[in-house]
Amino acid sequence: MSLQELRKQIYNLSVMERLALMEAIAQSLQQELRPRPDRAARMEALTRLRGIAKTDEASPTDAEATEAYVDYLMEKYK
Repeated sequence: MSLQELRKQIYNLSVMERLALMEAIAQSLQQELRPRPDRAARMEALTRLRGIAKTDEASPTDAEATEAYVDYLMEKYK
């Protein structure tokens, strides 16, 4: 359907149908025009976020983690 034909057909719609059409067009334009960060910017952000979790200390062993958790539970449920 061409733009001319569409314009003619619009006047055959009820007011509610025209409002619904207008809303659908506005939503499609918002999705189309919404700025999307490019892949390089996303990767840079991800790299910076990974740096947040880095520490200079070694990771605790399973036994140390279990002991710390048991200590936490003992304090919590005293």
